[in-house]
Amino acid sequence: MTLPGFLPTRQLVLVDLLALLMSVRPGERAVVAVDGVDGAGKTHLVGELLALAPHVAGRELHAVSMDGFHRPRRERYARGRSAETCYEDSYDYEAFRRCVTRPFRAGREVRPAVHDVATDAAVHPDPVEPSEDAVLLVEGVFLRRPELVDEWDASLLVLVPLEVATPRGNARFPHRRVPGDEDPDHPANARYVAGQRRYLQQARLHPPTWILDNTDLQRPQLLEPDPDAPQWF
Repeated sequence: MTLPGFLPTRQLVLVDLLALLMSVRPGERAVVAVDGVDGAGKTHLVGELLALAPHVAGRELHAVSMDGFHRPRRERYARGRSAETCYEDSYDYEAFRRCVTRPFRAGREVRPAVHDVATDAAVHPDPVEPSEDAVLLVEGVFLRRPELVDEWDASLLVLVPLEVATPRGNARFPHRRVPGDEDPDHPANARYVAGQRRYLQQARLHPPTWILDNTDLQRPQLLEPDPDAPQWF
């Protein structure tokens, strides 16, 4: 039976994907990175998996977004608005470890966010206490960077070409749109797209466990990781 709000073909693929996620470290807590460029559809995908899990999975599924661990605006832009600062200064990874992965590994509750990027204010959400064999999805950009790869038991790359992901991502912020910004190489996209390209060059050294091609939202495809294929970019 198709669950409300799901496209039939997409749901079949997500059921297969969910089975892979739930196979990580059976009987123990597991952390899986859901990585991909801005506009790949990571947040929506994780929401779908959370809705689907109670119907088909035998373990608790939880999720945290790296967006909840942005640095304050003054820190993110202290060295300018370049591709380098986008990649190097956007997120507080030590706060993420302190609030999420370390307590999760230790069997304790986790704090899912410390900062609201929209309001540029600290937040104090209620802690979450996962079960002893829960799977935690961590969704965000830049997750296979060298200093983070040891945090994950597995990783999923949500693959979408920049030519598709850029207009998708920009559509979320209509007040920022300028004519022509659907092109990844438009000057309005320089900070973020160049930051992503820099990251993707590094990420080749740390292959994902699985790849979901999410270009066609109605018909996503699970792909075999191939570090020599151009699809990595």
